[in-house]
Amino acid sequence: MRREVTLEEISDGNLYEANDMVKADCQDCKGCCDCCKGMGDSVVLDPYDVYRLCRGLGKSADQLLSGELELGVVDGNILPHLAMKGEEERCVYLNERGRCSIHGIRPGFCRLFPLGRYYQEDGFRYILQIHECTNQKRTKVKVKKWIDTPDLKRYEKFVYDWHEFLLKVQEVFYQSEDETLEKNLNLYVLSRFYRKPYEENRDFYEQFYERLEEAEGLLSLEL
Repeated sequence: MRREVTLEEISDGNLYEANDMVKADCQDCKGCCDCCKGMGDSVVLDPYDVYRLCRGLGKSADQLLSGELELGVVDGNILPHLAMKGEEERCVYLNERGRCSIHGIRPGFCRLFPLGRYYQEDGFRYILQIHECTNQKRTKVKVKKWIDTPDLKRYEKFVYDWHEFLLKVQEVFYQSEDETLEKNLNLYVLSRFYRKPYEENRDFYEQFYERLEEAEGLLSLEL
């Protein structure tokens, strides 16, 4: 998601690496679930998020999209995000006790919060957002421990490559005024990267990059 703000406006001004310590840990804040309510359509999911939810919950992407996930437009891209329900707009996975019912398979956005990503030409760095969490009792934690994702280097590469791919898709949208092309391209991305099941006995990243290579070949014909 593109944000027309400066780094100083939204963060403490520092850029962090995976091994850096950052004041992000709020696990001692008992009962707080403010970041799981009123998030609108901002908890956007990438293909690995949906893959992880499908495997962990034993559901297909289409089953998830029938209620637990919703589709929204992000800079022209139609992408899934976590659904918020009820008067409080609570995350659909927030239980009655105000705790995350999918904590072990939670999306990357949730693992990151209140951190964010600052994309550069050679990858991205982490930032500490200063307006997203009102709790001031956070303690320092190593970034990679807070994100808690296996094979972090491969995951970070995937995140960056997915980000770059979506920018290429957006470039097609910006250069074309063909609404049919935009609709068909969005349907293709949803079908190819989200709705088509990934084989459980094969590495996710290998399958993702096979699909990415095919999709980038298609984009090269449109650009």
